[in-house]
Amino acid sequence: MTALASREQTVDLRAPRRGPGHVLLPLAIAALAAAGAYLVYRLFVRTSLGQAVDNAALRSGVHHPKMDEVLGRALDNTTLASVVLVCVVAAAIGILRKRVDLAVGAAFLVLGANGSVELLKGHLVRPDLDHFPGPNSFPSGHTAAAASVVYALVLVLPRAVRGTVALIGFVYVTVIAIATVWAEWHRPSDTMAAMLVVLAWGAAAVFVIRVLRLRKPEPGERPSRLAQWPLLAAFAITATAGVLGMLAVAFSERFHPGLVSGRIAFLAGSAVMAAATAGSFVFWVRLTSGPRRRPLPVVTAPAPAPATSETD
Repeated sequence: MTALASREQTVDLRAPRRGPGHVLLPLAIAALAAAGAYLVYRLFVRTSLGQAVDNAALRSGVHHPKMDEVLGRALDNTTLASVVLVCVVAAAIGILRKRVDLAVGAAFLVLGANGSVELLKGHLVRPDLDHFPGPNSFPSGHTAAAASVVYALVLVLPRAVRGTVALIGFVYVTVIAIATVWAEWHRPSDTMAAMLVVLAWGAAAVFVIRVLRLRKPEPGERPSRLAQWPLLAAFAITATAGVLGMLAVAFSERFHPGLVSGRIAFLAGSAVMAAATAGSFVFWVRLTSGPRRRPLPVVTAPAPAPATSETD
C-alpha cells in the first residue's frame, strides 16, 4: 500500500487587506454621516414636534452645584486658543512619526469641520414652529471644536495609545455636548449634528490618506479593543435610554403637556448626545486603524512519500 502526500497550507498573517473596500469605506461613512446630519436638521429643526422635544431639554433648568462646576469649567477651557494648541500638537506628532500625510489630514479635518459648522449655523433657516423664538444654533460649534481636536489626536497617535485617547476623548466631548445644553447655548440636536459633521470630515480625510498610501507598505492591524467594546457598550446603553426618553418627551409634548418633567427631558437629551458621541467614536476608531490582516494560503512542497512495501 502506498501513502500519497497531500499538500499542506500555511497561513501568512503579514499581508494586509487593502482591497477597494478598505479605500472606499471612509467615503461611504462620510456620505452617511452627512446624510445623518441632514436628517437631524429635517426632524428637529423643520418640524414642530421635533422643535418641541429639542426645546424641552433646553428649557429644563436643571442645576446642581457640583454639576454646574464641572460643566462650567469644561466650557471655559474649550477656547479657540486651546483648539489651536491641540492642532499644533497633533501636527507635530504626525511630523515626528514621519507621517506628514497624517499631519495634513488632521489639519484638514479640524479646519473643514469647524469651518463648515460655522457656515451652516450662519445660513440654515430655523422657523419658529414651537413658539420659542431665538437665533439658529444648529450645529454646535463648541461640540465640533472639541470633537475635531480629539479626532485629530487619535488620527496621528500610534496605535498603542490610540484606544486610551479615544476613550478619554469620548468622555470629554460628551461632557462638552451636555454642557452646551445645560448652559442653554445649544439644543441636543445641535450637538448630534456637530458630531456627524466632524465624522464626515474625518472620514473624508482618511479617504484621501488611504488613496495616497495605496502603493506604500503598511502593516495590517485591528481596531483597538480597549476602545471598541466600551464605546459599543456605552452606545447601546445610552441609545436605548435616550430613544425611550425622547419618545416619552414627544408623547408628553403632543398629548399630555407637563407629563414628563424638565429633568427627564434633560436626561433623555443627554443620553441621546452621549449615544451620538459614542457611535461616532466607534466609527472613528475603526477608520483610524490600518488595513486588516488576512490569511493568505501558501502552498508548500509536498511531504516526501513513505517507502512502499509490497507483499507477495
